[in-house]
Amino acid sequence: VQLQASGGGLVQPGGSLRLSCAAAGFNFRLNTMGWYRQAPGKQREFVANITSDHSTMYANSVKGRFTISRDNVYRVVYLQMNSLKPEDTALYYCKTLYRYRDFWGRGTLVTVSS
Repeated sequence: VQLQASGGGLVQPGGSLRLSCAAAGFNFRLNTMGWYRQAPGKQREFVANITSDHSTMYANSVKGRFTISRDNVYRVVYLQMNSLKPEDTALYYCKTLYRYRDFWGRGTLVTVSS
C-alpha cells in the first residue's frame, strides 16, 4: 500500500488549497479514504473521510469549508480547503484501512499565515 499526499504550501488566511493523495497497492474503489492533520505540539486529528459509495464525514472544525472527494479511475482522493484559517496550519496525512491495518501517507505541510 502506497499513499502519497501533495498540494500543501503557504497560503494567506481566507485562501484556498487543494490537497491530493495518490494511492496504489490495494483496491482503491472499495476503501474508505481519510484525511487527518497534526498541528505543531498537538495530536493527530481527523479531518474528513469518504467511503466507497462517496458518503462523506467531516470534523466540526472544517465543516462547510473543506470538501473531500475521490476519483476512482485515477485512484486519487482530494481535499479542497477553502476559507483557510491560521488554526488549519498542520501536516496533512491521508489514510486508509487495508487488511485490518491503518496505512498512512507522508504528510504534506499546510501553513496559513499572513
